[in-house]
Formats: sequence, C-alpha cells, structure tokens
Amino acid sequence: MKNFKNNFGAFSISKIVLLSICLIFISRAFLHKAQSANIFELQPILTRLSDGTATNLELYFMSPTGITAGGSFTVTFVGFSMPSSSPTGLNADDIDYSVNTAVGTCDGSFADRNIQDGAPSGATWGVSTSSNSITLTSAGGVIAAERCVHFELGTNATAAATGDSQLITGGPATIHTISVSTSTGDSGTSTIDIIDNDQVVISATVDPTITFTISDNAIGFGTLTSGGPRYATYDGAGSGSATAAHNLTIATNASSGFSITYSGSTLTSGANTISVATIVNDTDGTAGTEQFAISGSSTAAVRETSGYNYNFGTNPDWNFVAGTATQFASSTNATSTQFIDVYYLANIAGSTEAGTYQTTINYIATGNF
Repeated sequence: MKNFKNNFGAFSISKIVLLSICLIFISRAFLHKAQSANIFELQPILTRLSDGTATNLELYFMSPTGITAGGSFTVTFVGFSMPSSSPTGLNADDIDYSVNTAVGTCDGSFADRNIQDGAPSGATWGVSTSSNSITLTSAGGVIAAERCVHFELGTNATAAATGDSQLITGGPATIHTISVSTSTGDSGTSTIDIIDNDQVVISATVDPTITFTISDNAIGFGTLTSGGPRYATYDGAGSGSATAAHNLTIATNASSGFSITYSGSTLTSGANTISVATIVNDTDGTAGTEQFAISGSSTAAVRETSGYNYNFGTNPDWNFVAGTATQFASSTNATSTQFIDVYYLANIAGSTEAGTYQTTINYIATGNF
C-alpha cells in the first residue's frame, strides 16, 4: 500500500509539472496574440474607380494597439499599379500623413506628421516603397492607441509639396484591396470594386435669349423756343431742365453681349427740318442754334457709344446721325436686366420755320451670340 501511494504521488507530481508547463506556453501564446488586433475604421476613398485610371487615395484607419518609437505601418495595394515614372516617380512629396488629436474618432482635427524619403530621423518618419506597398517608419515618433490616421497619396498630397504621382487601377476582373499592417501586429484589409466606367455624362442646353423693351413709345418736347434748350419728356410736355424721356431695358445671355442701334430722321415738318448736332461736354447745347441730339446714361455693365454718354465727363456728350443705323450702346458680356436712360435735346434758331415737327426713331437690340 505504501509503494502504491509513493508511485501515485510521483505520478501526480509529474502530471502537475507537465500541466504547468503547458499552461505557461498557452498563456504566453495568448498574451502574444492579445497584443495585436484588427485595424478598425479602415476607410479607403478613391477619386476614380474606372479601370486603368489614375486615382488619388485618401485612407483612414485606427490602430487599437498604436505604434511605438521605432515602429512602422505599411499600406499594401493589390490590383493597383504603383506609380514609377509619372512624372518623377513615387516619393514623400506624393504622401501626406496626419494623426487625429482626439482618441477613438476620425472626426475633428488632425496634426500633420513630418515625413521624408529614406530613413527616419527624430520625429520625422521615413518613407520606403516596394512594387506594391508603402511603409512609413518611425525613429522617435509614436502613434497612440486608437488614434485615427489620415493617409493621402497622389495629387491631393499638399503638405510639403503637391504630389504628382497617383495609383493606377487594374481591370474590373482584378481583385483590388488596400491593406494596413503595423509593426505591433495590427492589420486590416478593405476591398474596392473597380468598374468599367465610373463617370456619368450629363448634358443640358440653354437656349439663346434676349429681351428688350422701351418704357414709353410716345415722347415730346412741347413748344420749342430760341431762348433756351428743351428736353423731351414721357408725357410729351417737354421740360426746360435736363431729364430722361424714357428708358431702354435689355437682358441677354449672349456670350459677347449685345448692341443697340438707332435709325431715323431728324425733327421734320413738311420740307423743313431741325439740324442734327454733335455736342461735346455740354448739358444744353447752344441756345438760338438749331440742334437735335440724343444721349444715354446706364449702369456700368452697358457702355454708350462714344459721343452719346450722358455721364462721360463734367457734362454730357450728345449726337445724332440722320438716316443711318448707328450704334448707341453695347455690352461685351452676357448681362442681366440693364437700364439705359435716354435723353433728347432740341434747340432752335429765331429763324426756324414754324410748324409741327416730328420724327420716328427705331431702336434695334441685337444679341452677339
């Protein structure tokens, strides 16, 4: 019975030792595995999804474990072609890298990290590339656990310089993935669906338009005298003070703007006429002299033809050309509704024949499409 107990005791002790050794190995393996985890918040954003197309990459990811000093993370591309000569080859200028200032979120502000080609130095991370991956390695820099990383590749990288190299997508039948792995063992993969054509062509037509109105089609000077100027008014009574008789309103989407011309005769009564005039920098012309002329005032978008600008200098310019279509105002661009106030001036001599004088002036607006 004693021998049995001794044997049993020896057997039990050896079992216990063996079990303990097993538990140690299991616990070590478990602890090692617990130090790595899946990358989360992994979100690759491409600017193009068409096959064989250059695309920028904007990538967000979060490492549960973080990256310690001297560590690294690698972005691996499957199905893409890495830039090699477009135009200077892939380098640190084509990459931006920043880390969120808050824990556990990819929203809010990010702090840029310095990077350089080759080996890292101090707080500056080193960039190295292979045929299908980019690795950023730290010297003294760290990424705290659960801090969101923002990684950009392509012409969207502008921190140090504007990038000039982009990823190239493969065909739709090719599997495309973007993976992130860290030196602490965290990893994650995202699949991207590349299609034949990612663009939609949208067309629309805008018809050419022009609108033109005259506020009053019957105006008049009233009674003319040789003692002073007379200005036509909308009510036909006329005025001794300068005033606009009516306005022209115009709007057009013509890319080169519009032109307004006038044509007509001078004031006429039977065989008698009042002479047309060109008057420069003068509000009222010359009393006692036959003069008939027009002038215009408008917004900055409209330009009166030289010689017809009421607001050109200290005083207005007046002009009238009888019997010939003559440009009065214009614009070189498409315009919304514009207003042109039109002034009419008449002077007569003491010898101007009596009678009822009249004329009809045609205003034509033409869009320069």
